[in-house]
Amino acid sequence: MLFSNEKIKELSFKIKQLIDSSPISELETNLHALIQGMLPKMELVSREEFDIQAALLARTQQQLKQLEEKISQLEQANAARK
Repeated sequence: MLFSNEKIKELSFKIKQLIDSSPISELETNLHALIQGMLPKMELVSREEFDIQAALLARTQQQLKQLEEKISQLEQANAARK
C-alpha cells in the first residue's frame, strides 16, 4: 500500500504541531496517539488479507488465461469449418 502525499503531509504537519506545542517528555505519548489515529484513515490491510487477495488474483488470472485459450481454440475451429 502506497501512502498518498496528502496523508504524509497531514501526518508531518500534525507532528510539527505536536513538537511546537508539547514538551519533549510528552512527545512519545502524543506521537503514539497521533499514529493510532492516522492508521485507520490509511486503509491498511493485514498481511494475511493481502496474501489471500494475492492468491485469489493469481487463481483468477489463471482462469482468465484458460478461458482465453478456449476461446482461441473455438474461434480456430469455427474458422476451419467455414
